[in-house]
Amino acid sequence: MLGSIRSSARYARRITGAAAVLGVLVAGTAAVQAASPTTAAAATTHRVLFDNAHAETAGNADWIISTSQPDPLGQNSSPSSETSWTGAISSWGVALQKTGNYSLKTLPSGSSITYGTSSATDLSNFDTFVLPEPNVLLTTAEKTAVMKFVQNGGGLFLVSDHTGSDRNNDGSDSPVIINDLMTNNSVDSTDPFGFSVDLLNISSGNPAAISDSTNPVLHGSFGTVTKSLFANGTTATLKPADNSSVKGLLYRSGYSGNTGAFFATSTFGSGRVAFWGDSSPIDDGTGQSGNTLYDGWNDSTATNAALALNATEWLAGATSSGGGGGGTCTAAQLIGNPGFESGSTTWTATSGVITNSTSEAARTGSYKAWLDGYGSATTDTLSQAVTIPSGCTTATLSFYLHIDTAETSTSTAYDTLKAQVLNSSGTVLSTLATYSNLNAATGYTQRSFSLAGYAGQTVTLKFTGTEGSSLQTSFVLDDTALNVS
Repeated sequence: MLGSIRSSARYARRITGAAAVLGVLVAGTAAVQAASPTTAAAATTHRVLFDNAHAETAGNADWIISTSQPDPLGQNSSPSSETSWTGAISSWGVALQKTGNYSLKTLPSGSSITYGTSSATDLSNFDTFVLPEPNVLLTTAEKTAVMKFVQNGGGLFLVSDHTGSDRNNDGSDSPVIINDLMTNNSVDSTDPFGFSVDLLNISSGNPAAISDSTNPVLHGSFGTVTKSLFANGTTATLKPADNSSVKGLLYRSGYSGNTGAFFATSTFGSGRVAFWGDSSPIDDGTGQSGNTLYDGWNDSTATNAALALNATEWLAGATSSGGGGGGTCTAAQLIGNPGFESGSTTWTATSGVITNSTSEAARTGSYKAWLDGYGSATTDTLSQAVTIPSGCTTATLSFYLHIDTAETSTSTAYDTLKAQVLNSSGTVLSTLATYSNLNAATGYTQRSFSLAGYAGQTVTLKFTGTEGSSLQTSFVLDDTALNVS
């Protein structure tokens, strides 16, 4: 490794700018498990938020559970049928409400998706978020909110439609919008859910369920799923090499394996994801006047109601309190962009710290985080906020560190790197370790620390490199991880 003062080439290789990471606060009461709709008295209330902030009622669409928003109970506090509430997916909402196990809200038109704010419709207040055929691209901040929500334990229900279903003529339809969420976000854009939406328009058909008697979506408390419905919809291509948890549950006729999946599930971080390739199955045929609707919910050739309701139940049971505050723990790696291969995505860093410069080799891939190495008074920082689910008894932070230096002292630490844990207010909770020029060595060494004591909290992992006025020391990190179980 080089031991000289950082050259102008070092400056040239730097990536300017860094992505801000949202510090999120988890709120809510723990739920234990998804309960049968017949045992309301003993059940925990599952909180579900339906989106109406992204043109879900554009054109003939009417994908709302009620015109009373955010609270559908404002229209009818004791709904008995799909017409008790007004909306083409009111049957979905009413069926959940009648169990007594669910608290339902709608994110109204004109609102934004948030996570970790004081808003009553903030995702941290819910277990499941339903995106029923969105027709407006999510903003950068909204995509961060959704991805963090799932990563920290929330359930995400994605309902797509066919390619070309741009109901508000803004240039984006639901397949494009869902793919953009998964491939263009600040948390993890490397195929995080293990599937992509196909740009197809399949006019008709009855996708069939796979044979899996233990699957809770296909065989849940709301019934057994056998078939669904194509009425101009699409499918997904599965990519298990990117996320081994992805699973196709219903397939287009003649398809199986990784192609033609009409309904699929996956996990991300501590949360769960469900995908449905058509909005027609959730349409109950009733809604606001002026819309042309079709009753796919009760279609006699399919079992769409059971599929929607079982999947909602499964998603709501992913964790107990939407976004990482629950009493369960799914084994996962929580750090976004852990090897820095997506540049500054997910991390907040001093300009140029995350780099693919060949002057200091990455441990794996091309990128790493290179703090200091200038040979002059410098402070570099690198940080990321993460939420550790409260049910996790093991939480191990690890990273690989290489240190080289031009310092010759064997007793004085002129240049240092601190690894610290901070709370959401920026207060240092713990200094895990302090390294210096005295720790210089060839190659990378893995360092590991237990963060189990921070379960149930949102904390910021921060590295601070401080260099003296002369003789460089480079602190180079790669392949970070925060593994929980």
